[in-house]
Amino acid sequence: MPLWHIGTMRVAILDDYQNVALSMADWSEVTARADITVFQDHLADPDAVIERLMPFDVVCVMRERTPLPRSVIERLPRLKMIASTGPFNASIDVAAAKERGIYVSTTGGYLESTVELTWALILAAARRIIDECQSVRGGAWQTSVGRQLGGAVLGVLGLGRIGTRVARVATAFGMDVIAWSTNLTRETAQQAGATYVSKDELFSRADVLTIHLVLSERTRGLVGAAELGLMKPTALLVNTSRGPIVDETALIDALRSHRIAGAGLDVFDTEPLPDGHPLRTLDNVVATPHIGYVADRVYRTFYGEAAAKIARWLGQVDDG
Repeated sequence: MPLWHIGTMRVAILDDYQNVALSMADWSEVTARADITVFQDHLADPDAVIERLMPFDVVCVMRERTPLPRSVIERLPRLKMIASTGPFNASIDVAAAKERGIYVSTTGGYLESTVELTWALILAAARRIIDECQSVRGGAWQTSVGRQLGGAVLGVLGLGRIGTRVARVATAFGMDVIAWSTNLTRETAQQAGATYVSKDELFSRADVLTIHLVLSERTRGLVGAAELGLMKPTALLVNTSRGPIVDETALIDALRSHRIAGAGLDVFDTEPLPDGHPLRTLDNVVATPHIGYVADRVYRTFYGEAAAKIARWLGQVDDG
């Protein structure tokens, strides 16, 4: 936990798992006015989060790793600014912050990194990349038969900005693309190179089903036992959006019983994924630790803009 410059203001950077926040941006204007403390570990218990943040005036959060609900914000009397990375952070109670005069800032970001990871998971699951890599390292050779994507059906659940980009890549592979979401129209699907189908048809026809929805009360648990039961036993499910969109218990059951062939998952109900969790060990799961947005250009934008906004706010305080 490096400490920089002795000043009256204190800034906390949370959940910097890779310890790269200070190297990804120019923090000199911040360190000229404040102390910076970097925390690499993650605290899940709200009381522990409050105890940690009590001494700080500014908290920089990486996406939704550490939630800041009203119950936490109201117990941090010294907090004056929350600098969130990304354009939107549903885990911050902005209304509660505003009531207490706490300034909340956001940053820009990129969609491409999540699109790229989606395809990394699809390809890894379809061609059994992890298994074959481990077999080579262990001295074996060609232990499985991969699945060709060309001619297969990609089902896109949520054809928004990310889903549309994922669909375009599928056409380059020669896949047939079908799509469904609550507000999707045939015309919008066609513009993205996809065919609009019903929800049931999406799940029953897809060889690969990829999820690209925002988590909301409407989408929470949208993919449950009934939807998974419609899928082919050879189908793959990929989720790079939010874990709770899929009923995790139903998914684990479907994977264990091989009612579906496998899954590529970057998001989970609880993050970090608890030790001993089934999704850490199932042999038909390719799991990554929510790294859809963890890429160099994204991080430089996140931390660069966060540092600039914190510096600007500190300057206004000094001038005020």
